Amino acid sequence: MARYKAVEIEQWRASTPLSKLAEQAKRAKPARDFIGALKAQSEARGGCPGLIAEVKKASPSRGLLCPDFDPVKIAQGYEAGGAACLSVLTDAKFFQGGFENLAAIRRAGVTCPLLCKEFIVEAYQIFKARAYGADAVLLIAAVLSNPDLEYLTKATRSLGMQCLIEVRVDAGSQVHDVPEMQRMLDLDLTGCMLGINNRDLRTFKVSLQNSADIMASVPGQEVQRRGLLVAGESGIFTHEDVQEARRAGCGAVLVGESLVRQGDVAQAVRTLLGE
Repeated sequence: MARYKAVEIEQWRASTPLSKLAEQAKRAKPARDFIGALKAQSEARGGCPGLIAEVKKASPSRGLLCPDFDPVKIAQGYEAGGAACLSVLTDAKFFQGGFENLAAIRRAGVTCPLLCKEFIVEAYQIFKARAYGADAVLLIAAVLSNPDLEYLTKATRSLGMQCLIEVRVDAGSQVHDVPEMQRMLDLDLTGCMLGINNRDLRTFKVSLQNSADIMASVPGQEVQRRGLLVAGESGIFTHEDVQEARRAGCGAVLVGESLVRQGDVAQAVRTLLGE
């Protein structure tokens, strides 16, 4: 993954140097409060997790999800249905996404804070995300060392943005990714939230129990004690799944597949939220 991204970034850099991208990012409207929007929705709904609805055309595990993909229409539907924030896939190789979708959604007047969901390995991508209208970025702990995470979170904060740092399930571990969650406690997590991906990307097996197990662990309890917002990701299809994430200690959920496949995504959001 890092190898193909490095090639892609060099191609981007050849056409748009970092200095030019930084100027574009500087001219962008101020970033919205991604974490604050999720917390506000959760508080307004009596503790029900805030919803990050994902604008997603395809996935490596499921293939094409939305043949008639219209990112703006989907984003507007999510917002109308009551999503607190949106996640926009920008990776082209595995998800058939693009940064142009971020820009189009923002130009269309969608007011929800936007997460750029990209395999980020360099600060260049963070500047690109800001220039195209993102308010937050995804960082994946499994592919980034703690020094890398420290550097990239600082770059994100310098642009007024926030981070969702994702931990994943380890198929070879009986305690899932508790060691990875422990790593997070060594970081400066100012302006950051955490996400637990319930899908093991080596087996593609999904279990919501993973969130419960990790949040019940010693580092998971410390994350809760510190008041850090945690999102449950993958395997969330129903309102009961949302409630299960809530019982695990998640204050947010990130949902894509179960929403984007629906003809009426606004109603799909309302149903997921229990309305």
